[in-house]
Amino acid sequence: MGDLQRIYDTYKDRASFLTVYISEAHPDDEWQMESNRKDGFVFKQPRTDDERRTAARILVDRLHYRIPVALDPVDRRAEKAFAAWPERIYIIGRDGRVLYKGDTGPFGFKPEKAEARLASIKW
Repeated sequence: MGDLQRIYDTYKDRASFLTVYISEAHPDDEWQMESNRKDGFVFKQPRTDDERRTAARILVDRLHYRIPVALDPVDRRAEKAFAAWPERIYIIGRDGRVLYKGDTGPFGFKPEKAEARLASIKW
């Protein structure tokens, strides 16, 4: 998350940023990661929007996450529309065109490529 926060801090005066909180990648009732347990991020997959909102709030607070966050409802509308699970970066122009579509994470999650695309935009 540190790379995203740094990119946000660099470009927030020129671009609007939004993190969409989607399904948990490693919920406790599915495929929990030991690193999540160690860091205290242990959640069951939210089944209601309120449960998802609570999980998102805890993560935002614990990580001191500064990028604005929107909640994808549990019907997973945004996650499905953007093929975003488990994580993905998009840059969308003011005209609604996709300027950058990163690969899905974790292995295709490359904040530095998104940053290079942001740097190439004529503001």
